[in-house]
Amino acid sequence: MWRADETDLLPGAPVGSSVLAADPVLSDDWWQAFNASLDALAKQHTSRVATPHTVTITQSGVAAAIHRFLPGGVDTTVERWLPAHADLNWANVTGPEFCLFDWEDWGLAPQGLDAASLWGNSLAVPALAERVRHERRDDLESRDGRLMTLFVCAKILAPDAHPEDPRLEPARLMAAQVAEDLQSG
Repeated sequence: MWRADETDLLPGAPVGSSVLAADPVLSDDWWQAFNASLDALAKQHTSRVATPHTVTITQSGVAAAIHRFLPGGVDTTVERWLPAHADLNWANVTGPEFCLFDWEDWGLAPQGLDAASLWGNSLAVPALAERVRHERRDDLESRDGRLMTLFVCAKILAPDAHPEDPRLEPARLMAAQVAEDLQSG
């Protein structure tokens, strides 16, 4: 009998737990590899639909999650569905050499899901969250990316959220800002 751990062959250790509390201080080379990987993934073709947290992502699920930020009158229709990792967090990337692993949830998802997910998992470290937004600004500034930002904020701000989660206030502020942008534009 043989046993292998999926992380045995990775080029480094995971950057951290899924949500970071301290800046991992990643090199510019790391960020370049990160961007190149997400860009290459988005260009692939698949009919597989992403299953973040083992739940198939659907238009109706997206609309339901963000409805509390955009009550009535604002269209929540996702325009671009692209291949995504769908579980992008700091426990699924390595450093100091970049590698993205843990692919069981991958598939088609709204543009910006991966960027918004990593941003949301970075909110306890404001400079890191801003770096993620800067690096993936094309995804996050798109209409679908703004919808995915609200989708991620909805998950962070869920009724069962821990009241001491350091991501709560930044998520509230961003959700209000993005909702206002979508309603006015």
